[in-house]
Amino acid sequence: MKTVPETPVRFGRQSRCDCVRAGGRFSLNPHHGVMLALMIGFISLRTWGAPPELPVYLDHTNLLVVKNGKGEEQPIRSARDWWVRRAHIVSHLEKVMGPLPGGERRVPLDLRVLETVEEPDYVRKKVEYASEPGDQVPAWLLIPRSASKTAKRGAILALHQTTAIGKDEPAGLGGLPNLHYGQELARRGYVVLCPDYSRFGERKVDPYAMGYASASMKGIWDHMRGVDLLTSLEEVDPARIGVIGHSLGGHNAIFVAIFDPRIKAVVSSCGFNAFPSYYNGNIAGWSHAGYMPRLKEVYDLNLAKVPFDFPELIAALAPRAFFTNSPTRDANFDLKGVKTCLESAAPVFRLLGVEARLVSAMPDAEHDFPRTERTRAYEFLDRELAGQTKPGPITGGRP
Repeated sequence: MKTVPETPVRFGRQSRCDCVRAGGRFSLNPHHGVMLALMIGFISLRTWGAPPELPVYLDHTNLLVVKNGKGEEQPIRSARDWWVRRAHIVSHLEKVMGPLPGGERRVPLDLRVLETVEEPDYVRKKVEYASEPGDQVPAWLLIPRSASKTAKRGAILALHQTTAIGKDEPAGLGGLPNLHYGQELARRGYVVLCPDYSRFGERKVDPYAMGYASASMKGIWDHMRGVDLLTSLEEVDPARIGVIGHSLGGHNAIFVAIFDPRIKAVVSSCGFNAFPSYYNGNIAGWSHAGYMPRLKEVYDLNLAKVPFDFPELIAALAPRAFFTNSPTRDANFDLKGVKTCLESAAPVFRLLGVEARLVSAMPDAEHDFPRTERTRAYEFLDRELAGQTKPGPITGGRP
């Protein structure tokens, strides 16, 4: 292994003012965007008055119903009906996490290479990229030696669990061998980005001092900017982007994919279950500063008040592909609640004609990502992202 320290180098295409919302992505000149928003807001208020109240859904598992402007439930019979319900889900999620940032925080990536490490199968670059004004995200960028600028390949955003070393674990530099999935995917032929989450690794930022209502939304924005980075690389096919994560990284993978339609496949290991099954409905663990404080501050940890749950979030990923590794003895995410999510989301995947894209593995294990399930997850990514050139070795951890 050869390590080459470098003077910081900046490169990458300048980011456009890309708006990625629940309904898709479009690009605007920032000045035009402001004027358009003002015009729409003015016309809406003058013509139709205030927007209607966001419908409340007390049952977060019955997903084939949607409420109209009068709050009346109607059956969902088409994809168009579902997109209305999905928009309600995303809006409710933002009520808890805070709003997704827009062009006001999007700046050029200003990608800096701080160090290059030559590995047998790939090159590992220590990088920083701009998330927003005055804020750089530390990350490892893994580029396979077989990568070329002419034959573009898929890319993966690899998100770490709750660990002090942050990005180092998925990059294979420490921690648990079963969680070196970023390194294993680079050996498999993917370009991989492993960023630090707020307050982990080298990421020493306070999301709340930056104006966020939750660390979860700050993470979503940082990770979307990571997708901006991946799609800017000449080696990467921007139509073949996936995300993978375990535990903290497992739910962060779901969160970012809900807001970023560029992500075509999601792998979540030990990342979720339905709130009533999370420690018997005690969701205090979701309400600390590392996640969503409004769950306590606004909703009193009362599930009858909380406006979203994970069955809705899993369904909101459709028609894109979703794989979960959910062990039978996971003490954090009881399997009953996982099954509730999958059974509730399945009719939505079926409605959209993509039932086969909802995939689960339930090994006899604890809070872990065993080798067999990682192999299945990598094969899932290969299939959904149109395949890679070769299967790489999976050497770490217990079977």
